[in-house]
Amino acid sequence: MHLVCENEGIEGNKFVVTGGLGFVGSALCSELIRRGADEVRILDPRTYSPWSHHLNNLGVRFIQGDVSKKKDVEKALRGATCVFHLASYGMSGKEMLQAGRIDEVNINGTCHVLDACLEFGIKRLIYVSTYNVVFGGKEIVNGNEALPYFPIDDHVDPYGRSKSIAEQLVLKSNGRQSKKKNGTCLYTCVIRPAAIYGPGEERHLPRIVSLAKLGLFTFRIGDAGVKTDWVYLDNLVLALILASMGLLDDIPGREGRPVAAGQPYFICDGSPINTFEFLRPLLKSLEYDLPNSTLDVSHALFLGQMFWALYTFFYPWLNRSWLPQPFILPAEVYKVGVTHYFSYLKAKEELGYVPVVSPQEGMSTTISYWQDRNRKSLDGPTLYAWLFCIIGMTALFCAAFLPAYGPNKFNRIVTVFFLRSITTAQIVFVLAAMAHVIEGLYAWKLAKRVDPLNAKGWFWQTFALGFFSLRLLLKRAKKQD
Repeated sequence: MHLVCENEGIEGNKFVVTGGLGFVGSALCSELIRRGADEVRILDPRTYSPWSHHLNNLGVRFIQGDVSKKKDVEKALRGATCVFHLASYGMSGKEMLQAGRIDEVNINGTCHVLDACLEFGIKRLIYVSTYNVVFGGKEIVNGNEALPYFPIDDHVDPYGRSKSIAEQLVLKSNGRQSKKKNGTCLYTCVIRPAAIYGPGEERHLPRIVSLAKLGLFTFRIGDAGVKTDWVYLDNLVLALILASMGLLDDIPGREGRPVAAGQPYFICDGSPINTFEFLRPLLKSLEYDLPNSTLDVSHALFLGQMFWALYTFFYPWLNRSWLPQPFILPAEVYKVGVTHYFSYLKAKEELGYVPVVSPQEGMSTTISYWQDRNRKSLDGPTLYAWLFCIIGMTALFCAAFLPAYGPNKFNRIVTVFFLRSITTAQIVFVLAAMAHVIEGLYAWKLAKRVDPLNAKGWFWQTFALGFFSLRLLLKRAKKQD
C-alpha cells in the first residue's frame, strides 16, 4: 500500500467511532484527532468513562445512544466519511450469559450501522471482530485468514456466534452501492484483534488482579506449552488506522480497488505466549503469586459449565452490581487453556502493519499503570481473611451473648469446649472487639500520613479485620520510610 503521508484519508475527514468511550475507542479517537481529523464523533450508551474529560478537551463530539436503536445510529453517522464499528456486548463475565442483549447489539446493531452507511453514502467501514470467529476450542497454530469460520451452532457462547454472523454481514456488504445517487460504494474490512492489554484496560486484567487480590487465583488451566496471542493497545490502534487507509479508493495504482476491501486481518503483537506466563511479571510486581496447581481443560470446562448453569438462575439480576462476576465460563477456559495464535503477515503485506510497541515495552507500561493504581487504592486481605474474621467474630458473639437455640446451641458447645466457659467467651469477645477498635483508630492515624486519601477506608477495614488489615498498612508505611 503506497500512501502519500501517514495521515492519508484522515486529514479533513469526519469519523464516527461506535463504542468510542471504551478502552480502545478512546485511544483511537485521540489518534484520529492527532492525525488531523476534521471531526470525530462517539456513539456510546454511556455518558462517562475514565477518558471522557481527555476526549472532551480534544474536541471529540459525544452522542449518547445505542447501536441497537436505528435512530441513534442514523443520528451519529449522518455526514460521516468513515466509521469504526467497535461497539459490542458479551465479551466476558456476566455479559456472556445475556444472549438476547448480545444479539441485539452485535448483530442488529451491526445491521443498523451497515444500513446507515449505505443510506448516507459513507465509503469506509472498519469492523472490530474477534479471534473467536474461527476459534472455538480446537488448537490453531500460526493460523491465517484462509481458515474457515467456526461452525455457528458449535460456539460455546453467544458472543462468538454473534460476532461471526456480524463479521460475515460486514464483509458481504463490501462493494455495495450507496442508496444515494452519487454512485459511491461502501468498502468494508474486518480487524480481528488478540486479547488486548495496556494501561487502563477494562476487562481482562482488572478481573484477574481482583481474583489474585482476594486469593482466588488458585490454579492454572492447561499445560505450560499452551500459547495464545496478545496485542498492545497502541499496536491495535495503528492497525485500525492502517485499515481505514486500506479502504481508500484513490491509492495510486489501485484506483477503485482498495487493498483492504472485503478483507479480514488478524492483529497481534506477534509473540505468542502462555497466558499465565504473560501475567507473571504483572502479578509479581503487585506482590501476588501465580498459582502452582494446574487444572486440565476438561475439568476446567466442567467447572465453567457449572458456573454457567448457576448464573443462569440469576439471569434477571446479571446487571446488578451486588452479583459478582462468575469465576470462569466455558469460552474463557478455551481462551487460556487451548493453543490458538495467528500470523499478522497478511496485515503486514497489505496494510503495512508492524507492531510499534514490543511485548516487553507494553508490559512495562502496563505494570507502571497498575503499580500507580494500587498505590492510590486500599490494599485488602484475601477473601479467606474476611470470612475468618467476620464469621469468627459473629460466631463468638452469638455463643457469648445469645440464647442456645437452633444452630447456636451447637455453636455454644464448640465455644465452651475451647474456652471452658461462657464467661470466658464473653471476656474474649469484648477484648477482641476493643482490640479491633484500637487497631482501627491506629490505622486511621497512620493512614493520614501514609495514605491520606483512603484513611477512612483503612479505619473501617481494620475495624472489621483487625491485624489482617493493619499489617498491610504497616507494610505500605515501611516501604515509604
